[in-house]
Amino acid sequence: MEFQAMQQMARRVAALYGERDVEHFGRAWTAEELVLGLVGDVGDLAKLAQGKAGGRPRSDLDAALEHELADCLWSLIAIADAFDLDLEKAFVTTMDELSGRLGGASEQD
Repeated sequence: MEFQAMQQMARRVAALYGERDVEHFGRAWTAEELVLGLVGDVGDLAKLAQGKAGGRPRSDLDAALEHELADCLWSLIAIADAFDLDLEKAFVTTMDELSGRLGGASEQD
């Protein structure tokens, strides 16, 4: 799946969350609250990583890990949108910079 299609899916879910939050709480989450949500998701991800290392075993570990990674990705897309940032462009730029520092070729080459 192309990243733009993933963004569109994430935006549809963000809109649904926004509608639900307005209905239940009178407003949608702010950008800062989206970041705090990501922090919680990263904490859950850390616990699942412990499970992969044998520290927190559970029967559905791989499925839970996939779910939490997807939650984190959704949060990153929603946060980028909330701050009006081009996440795809930022990702490519950052990976090119890191590749250059590490001696690899950039996407532009």
